Amino acid sequence: MHVIINGDLQVVHDGLTIAELIAQLGLNQRRIAVEINREIIAREHYPQRRLNDGDAVEIVHFIGGG
Repeated sequence: MHVIINGDLQVVHDGLTIAELIAQLGLNQRRIAVEINREIIAREHYPQRRLNDGDAVEIVHFIGGG
């Protein structure tokens, strides 16, 4: 299926969850926020929330500093 991740069209397997996507991308769940189709997804829903064909996913990284 096709999804758009941070503006880039990607092909992913059917039924992929947010948690699986994050793992495939090598990202740390604690330092990102995920939005699907302009809706922020709560971190506790990452393991259950499956992507659908045509979803627009935005992943934002938190960077600390001071």
